[in-house]
Amino acid sequence: MCLIVFAYKTHPQYKLILAANRDEYYDRPTIAAHWWEHHPDMLAGKDIKAGGTWLGVTKTGKLSALTNYRDPAAEEKETLSRGLLVRNFLAGKIGSEEYMIRLSEFADKYNGFNFLCGTIDKLHYFSNKGDGIYEVGPGIYGISNHLIDSLWPKVIKGKDFLKDLAGSDNISTEAIFSMLKETEIYPDNELPDTGVGIELERILSAVFIKSPDYGTRSSTVILVDNNNNCFFEERSFIPAQETIRHEFTITE
Repeated sequence: MCLIVFAYKTHPQYKLILAANRDEYYDRPTIAAHWWEHHPDMLAGKDIKAGGTWLGVTKTGKLSALTNYRDPAAEEKETLSRGLLVRNFLAGKIGSEEYMIRLSEFADKYNGFNFLCGTIDKLHYFSNKGDGIYEVGPGIYGISNHLIDSLWPKVIKGKDFLKDLAGSDNISTEAIFSMLKETEIYPDNELPDTGVGIELERILSAVFIKSPDYGTRSSTVILVDNNNNCFFEERSFIPAQETIRHEFTITE
């Protein structure tokens, strides 16, 4: 994932409103969101190359998502796959805080990441580039390829959109997907300097990224209401147009 924005316990009808874009190389083999054969209560896409995932939920209310932390100077080739962090949490039986405490002991074995996991009622955030584990309280948050709530233009854009949405009685998933499809390139003076050069910073600044070999592969919207009814929709664009939609009630 390269953009996750979410409103958590701020809407009168919904515990969670989450919108996310997954950015990846177009040739990296992927399976769209599905119920996993060996973990039938887990709904998530799958990275075929490494076996992990970037975002998923379970019928028991577990939620997890991950973004990479962009710092090419610190990238190492021989590291563990970050997508396994999401998969292993969703498929496992331990809680988010304990999982993150264990993870923090070997987090340097991974390239930089932001990791969100927990249940619909209790979420935790951790980055191996940050200052530790913390519980996510009610609020509106954004994560891209830097620490949570970093002032990147697309993070601000997504959070502002959710702030406006939080005051609405009617949540339009089409409006959320439209926000996730925005391709605006932001001015140079608003862009971060992550070491990839200004031309690439411009391309990567968009909410929806387009380039010859890398870009937004899919968009996902997750809504969970106060009665634990979960709406999950994923729209894939590469290698082909595909929409996956599931609705179910979380059972703890």
